[in-house]
Amino acid sequence: MVREAAENDLNGLLHLYKQLHNSKVTINLDELLKLWSQIVQDNNHHVIVVEEDGKIVSSCVCVIIPNLTHNQQPYALIENVITDEAYRKKGLATKCLDYAKEIAIKKKCYKIMLLTGSKKNATFQFYRNAGYNSEDKTAFIQWI
Repeated sequence: MVREAAENDLNGLLHLYKQLHNSKVTINLDELLKLWSQIVQDNNHHVIVVEEDGKIVSSCVCVIIPNLTHNQQPYALIENVITDEAYRKKGLATKCLDYAKEIAIKKKCYKIMLLTGSKKNATFQFYRNAGYNSEDKTAFIQWI
């Protein structure tokens, strides 16, 4: 089942995020709960999850960004696309991205952008198959 995350999904998301860049999610618990509450209450911040067997197994984040150009149409940014290693190759991340696209359309976004840190051709092909291209824009990142 694909849906937006609820307040009680935090632990499941954190467990899944451990596989994202093989990184630990460490933060002060009070700060984490405050941040999670802020995210859940933000109408422009959408954490999309796929739940199977009572477990969150895939997710992405879709943030809608208000915009002064393009007739004041917002745009969407996709981040943190992840599927549990045991559930990959089942189309679950595609379901998340499709759900994000539905949100972007409802919010009248004129484009959806995403970045990937992967250098794997299979990852590039996955995003192309999902309707994204890497020809229109060039991404630059400055880490802070």
